[in-house]
Amino acid sequence: MSAADTTTPAKVPPPRQAPPPPASVRPLGPRGRRTPSGAAVPWLLLAPCLLTLVLVMGYPLVRLVTLSFQTFGQSQLWGFQPAEWAGFDNFAEVLGDGQFWAVVLRTIVFAGGAVVFTMVAGMAIALLLQRVSGWLRILINIVLVAGWGMPVIVATTVFKWLFDSDYGVLNALLSRLPGVEMTGHNWFASGPQGLAVIMLLVVWGAVPFVVITLSAGLTQVPRELEEAARLDGAGSWGVFRYVTLPILKPIIVMLTTLSVIWDMGVFPQVFVMRNGHPEAEFQVLNTYSYDRAFVVNDYAQGSAIALLTVLLLLGVVAVYMRQMLKIGDVE
Repeated sequence: MSAADTTTPAKVPPPRQAPPPPASVRPLGPRGRRTPSGAAVPWLLLAPCLLTLVLVMGYPLVRLVTLSFQTFGQSQLWGFQPAEWAGFDNFAEVLGDGQFWAVVLRTIVFAGGAVVFTMVAGMAIALLLQRVSGWLRILINIVLVAGWGMPVIVATTVFKWLFDSDYGVLNALLSRLPGVEMTGHNWFASGPQGLAVIMLLVVWGAVPFVVITLSAGLTQVPRELEEAARLDGAGSWGVFRYVTLPILKPIIVMLTTLSVIWDMGVFPQVFVMRNGHPEAEFQVLNTYSYDRAFVVNDYAQGSAIALLTVLLLLGVVAVYMRQMLKIGDVE
């Protein structure tokens, strides 16, 4: 063995790398312009949307808050008298009115019932769509999208015809049953019965969105987990409860929150069903605010009721954000 083979080769030091540029120095674009930093890019992309929201919603919201703290009626509307600052008097009068709390309770019950029926029916239909053939699933989705895209006024008019006391299709069909006489029955003679009809209309319009969204979520449920649960002895209900439902929980929370917001903001269904003059037993928060502002001509109290409704809905949004953060921590 030669001496060259026994000697240890000399270690070559690694090449020195240039230090990274400081964070304040941004790279130049192709024409010598500095490109935006990574933190500014999202804000630049959101800027058009935020600007549109400020222009479209900013002024009405500011005007709503301003009116709720003023004395503003027809005299102020036509400029005969200046608007006077009333402080919290409008809110004190609204909160001290027993009719307002009856409307709040009615709205919560109405929205709660509509949300429960919407989510249950939507989940049932979405699960059934997973078990039908492809062409039938496509046909049902087309029908759902068509129903979802129908204008609210058109759907309300159709429901008015279906439940009409003299020419209603439903009364005619029910009267054909043995021992049932529904000819001339007025579904809107009582508040609970009439609100049930309006609730059915709201559920009918909301179910397509829930079904389509849940159907998309069901495609993300791993079939391996379902098969493993069945091998462990779980039935259909066990698979749904312990496999499908936890995976769909973020979507269900989102849909439930949106449904609460939409159903508590119901206006055209009640307004059109009652021909523009909802009776006291049909009043919900939005129609009550409208009546106080444009029927009684007390725009300040109408604005105060609308602002209280916004605050109530913000509480729902806060609960939604808390639930989503909990889900994010678990994942």
